[in-house]
Amino acid sequence: MEARKAALTRKTKETQITMTLNLDGSGECRADTGIGFFNHMLDGFARHGLFDLEVVCKGDLQTDSHHTIEDVGIVLGEAIRQALGEKKAIRRYGHMILPMDEALVLCAIDLSGRPYLRFDAEYTVPKIGEMDTEMIYDFFYAVSYSAGMNLHIKKLDGTNNHHIAEATFKAFAKALDAAAAYEPRIDGVWSTKGVL
Repeated sequence: MEARKAALTRKTKETQITMTLNLDGSGECRADTGIGFFNHMLDGFARHGLFDLEVVCKGDLQTDSHHTIEDVGIVLGEAIRQALGEKKAIRRYGHMILPMDEALVLCAIDLSGRPYLRFDAEYTVPKIGEMDTEMIYDFFYAVSYSAGMNLHIKKLDGTNNHHIAEATFKAFAKALDAAAAYEPRIDGVWSTKGVL
């Protein structure tokens, strides 16, 4: 099988991002976004999805974290879409219910080419470290629309905001890994339309 890798650069007046992604990696990550907790979440995503991810973002953090987190989400979604290519012989669907101590988060993905996000998780603090909790929704919205994936995230239980956030990123990683996995019984793409 071909290597499923992507390399992207995105520059705007608000952010400058370079990213490489290997969907068939070993969980290596180098994240430098200027937001410590966001780096931690990206590391968890890469490690638990067994993706190799390198991302460097220079953003307008003097304003707030919005542009940095949203734009990294846009680029990650584009990288996922690019790395998947024509999506031949992938399982397409993936899901995970992931526990982290008292937190329990469900994530389900369809790599359908149709973007949609259903996000049902609330946070009781405005920030975790220097990351605005409201940006977790915006990050996954950006990923889902740039990648063209149907993405459902639902907090089933949890009280610790750090645990809920971390379980969310890890559940997303595991669900994406499952959806992107090869299915040897499939020839072409898994769709009655013949295209994803």
